[in-house]
Amino acid sequence: MNLNRREFLTSTGALVVSFSIPLSASAQAADPKLEQLDAWLSVGGEGSVTVFCGKVELGTGVQTALAQIVADELDVAFGRVRMVMGDTALCQNQGPTVGSNSVFRGGPQLRQAAAEARHTLLGMAAARLGVPVEQLSVSEGIVVARNGARASYAELVGARKFERKLERKLKSKAPGELKIVGQSIPRVDLPGKVFGTHAYVQNLRLAGMVHGRVIRPPRQKAAVARVDPDSVHGLPGNVRVARKGNFVAVVADREEQAIAAARALKVEWAPVAALPDMQDLPAVVKATPAAERVLDASGDVDSGMAGAARTLQAEYFLPFQLHASIGPSCALADVRADGVTLWSPTQSSFAVRDSVATLLGRPPAQVRLIWLEGSGCYGQNGADDVTADAALLSQLVGKPVRVQWMRQDEHVHEPMAPAMSMAVRAGLDGEGRVVAWDYLVRSPNHGARPFAGMAGNTIAGAELGMPARYNIVGADRNARHSYAFANNRVRLALMDSSVLRSSSLRGLGSPQNTFANESFVDELAAAAGADPIAFRLRHLKDARAIAVLEEVVRLSRWDARPSPGKNRARAAAAGRGVAFLQYDNISSYAAVVVHVRIERTSGRVRVERVYVAHDCGLIVNPDGLRNQIEGNVVQALSRALLEQVQFDRGGVTGVDWRGYPIMRFSDLPEEIGISLISRPDQPALGGGEPAGCPVFAAVANAIFDATGARLRSVPFTPERLRAAMRR
Repeated sequence: MNLNRREFLTSTGALVVSFSIPLSASAQAADPKLEQLDAWLSVGGEGSVTVFCGKVELGTGVQTALAQIVADELDVAFGRVRMVMGDTALCQNQGPTVGSNSVFRGGPQLRQAAAEARHTLLGMAAARLGVPVEQLSVSEGIVVARNGARASYAELVGARKFERKLERKLKSKAPGELKIVGQSIPRVDLPGKVFGTHAYVQNLRLAGMVHGRVIRPPRQKAAVARVDPDSVHGLPGNVRVARKGNFVAVVADREEQAIAAARALKVEWAPVAALPDMQDLPAVVKATPAAERVLDASGDVDSGMAGAARTLQAEYFLPFQLHASIGPSCALADVRADGVTLWSPTQSSFAVRDSVATLLGRPPAQVRLIWLEGSGCYGQNGADDVTADAALLSQLVGKPVRVQWMRQDEHVHEPMAPAMSMAVRAGLDGEGRVVAWDYLVRSPNHGARPFAGMAGNTIAGAELGMPARYNIVGADRNARHSYAFANNRVRLALMDSSVLRSSSLRGLGSPQNTFANESFVDELAAAAGADPIAFRLRHLKDARAIAVLEEVVRLSRWDARPSPGKNRARAAAAGRGVAFLQYDNISSYAAVVVHVRIERTSGRVRVERVYVAHDCGLIVNPDGLRNQIEGNVVQALSRALLEQVQFDRGGVTGVDWRGYPIMRFSDLPEEIGISLISRPDQPALGGGEPAGCPVFAAVANAIFDATGARLRSVPFTPERLRAAMRR
């Protein structure tokens, strides 16, 4: 586990092809060192290929998809490719695994490296076989000349290794040449997960380690007033109390002993200001100071509104929501005088390494982060924080430490999806066309990850008094719609604070903004007496946007008519709703149709069927993409129907699954139908986030179609629906 890259390459006797890879992501371009980083491929003596990848597997299937890309470009069997992911000592920094960018950003980098490796190996084979490169072909790692002479990649390797910068002139394979990309290769990570043999970070044990628990206040950011170490005196397990600033923790020989000690330790917290009442949260969001800026503007919105035959306006609201990872966050750390090793499930290996280095007062070169998969994240849950906890605690006690959060830690202290409000108004002309659109989203920043040494962005760093710094990102995601409105204005009011700690959750601001945009488009369609999909198509020019809507019509057997339907007087009403987006206005397209059944007496919403048309360009692994779409839909349905952080003036009260329920198997739709629109001539875009973003709006629109009641706040609880139906 402590092998460095030089030792790894020496021990494998592999040919190493080293490249300088152009990194196009804006977050990467900010680091000048990245232009000098190498992307590593090693070809072993037996012909296997090891890929050193900065992206990580989070349950999205990218481990399989990226291996497919390399295998196809290098002309080796898929089973010959092994991915080493997220290890800062072995892998190149390809940026964090976020934003549905692993295949989109990371795939071309690895494809380019594999193409250069293949070109180099063909040159070696030509010299060895005495034939021109043009007379060579490759199949499953065997180079074959027209005269029948052959040499395997393994034979060409010998004991040599060499470095070569990427020429940036080689073209990768054309779509028609791909044999592995586009195939539903079974995901390599699933068998171990299904049969219980997969090694998560929670399963790791280190020699001589102790178990730690951090004691934190029931309220975020409360300072320590007093700690009584004697309160754990005599407890079993060689219990020790560690404190630095407002960071307070215990360690013990066994995990249950650490839990008992954490519960027994007496800590007094300094008083903090009361939170607002939960029911006042929408008003608090609207009243929070914010810096407003225009994101998009065309035409003259005020004149368009003044000349409209009819104007409408509405406000939408999203509460705080959790990542709600079913397994609590966990990490291990071994801080020694000669170096630091971290085992972490983070999505941002290099950024967290640098932040922990700052936290410990060590140079990043002395810190190695080994990525191990955790229990799910899809945004900034507690993974980065627990890594900092383990590192600081190991430094304080002088031993390897394993820290696993408790459920309450996750629900109270993880960074949450921010509470957001969206106000929108529009004007229709006499023919039911939109002549003006005015949109304002109010949100705090969604980018509180500990990037680039931002130790103060972790809880442990904040407890030591380190300042937090933020990347201004996420609140504007999909605030811009895809429609062709002549008079259009989209604004962001970026709040300077948040009632509860918040950061990125799957899709960042896209599900919230799409909820408002696509719900209000539905309201406009109803006001115009138009079918919701026909109304959307009337205002679209983007051919790919039109195509996903037309495909979801076919897939869902859409009943073209205005909403709401005519069954509103029935005890159990059925309805269908639609929503669509181009993710982040530059990425994949997804259109979603949801069918619901409403029990009028109880207000219960049952989602019976969901249909998704999805266009992400070149599809690397169709079955893997379907996995992502299905999981994305289920998580978004859970957020739409059930999820909101409960709190009172004293702090978060929803500290377990009763206080923060998530969707159960019994709640799943009877059908999730998916149609993948393959565009092999287009870049491969993301599949991890887009399909979930229209779900909130599609469910709200289906509820309106079934009942005539318009819900503008998530979640769509029975109480909220009953109240709306009474209005």
